[in-house]
Amino acid sequence: MFDTLLVSTGVVAIAEMGDKTQLLSLILAARFRRPLPIVAGIFVATVLNHFAAAWIGQQVAGLISADILRWIVGLGFLAIAAWALVPDKISEEESQVKPYGAFVATTIAFFFAEIGDKTQIATVALALKYTPLWQVVMGTTIGMMLANVPAVYLGRWIAERMHLLQMIRFVAAGIFAILGLLALTGAAG
Repeated sequence: MFDTLLVSTGVVAIAEMGDKTQLLSLILAARFRRPLPIVAGIFVATVLNHFAAAWIGQQVAGLISADILRWIVGLGFLAIAAWALVPDKISEEESQVKPYGAFVATTIAFFFAEIGDKTQIATVALALKYTPLWQVVMGTTIGMMLANVPAVYLGRWIAERMHLLQMIRFVAAGIFAILGLLALTGAAG
């Protein structure tokens, strides 16, 4: 009954490990030292961004055949697997925090950092394959929160162990590759 929610949560939580928005969480936590408004900003930005991505994914899904959809989703997950192997870096422009409050700065920074990011692309791919829309959006949002809230609260500890997040990228790439192959062979869902 909640397969879509669980799959969406797992896919995005894994994809987010070591992602630039997780690095942004560390920067925001160090800058503002106010975790609750930062977490609230991450939540609002993610819901808005992922709702738009999932809505687009479901609109496109209704326009194409199941066979073509299977290839798009499968190749999309394989592309995300390859992308996961590339270490994310946050640019100087992205790391600059505007002089707004923690909530507004986080919401704006996160929303724009997610545009074109692998977790947003994963959300589109999930929405192509899974329904209902609210479970995709809620699942991807929960996945983002699972990856980013610890970065906000445990920023210093995580920063000292960034090498572990780099290893997780390889695990994430493997999982996305398996999902892509399962989709291509028709074994997934």
